Amino acid sequence: MSHYIVERERDLHRARCFLPAIEQLPLELLPVSREAVLAAAHVEARFALSYADAFMVAAAQQHGAIGVTGDPEFVAVESLISVDWLP
Repeated sequence: MSHYIVERERDLHRARCFLPAIEQLPLELLPVSREAVLAAAHVEARFALSYADAFMVAAAQQHGAIGVTGDPEFVAVESLISVDWLP
């Protein structure tokens, strides 16, 4: 569950309380380069994904990473990246 979902479904205070849990995950923050922006735009133009989701796909492609999601829209990009499906 992401920060914006917690804020949308609960409130801003709970979303901010959720941040320390997110920061404990073994995640790497990636810089946003012009190349990354254009790669995400290319993915978004070809598939029915939000721009943020397109960034995840483009980053997974660039870094050889696995996308982790429960969003069924990612079925469309399984030819581009490996997806680890959450329940």
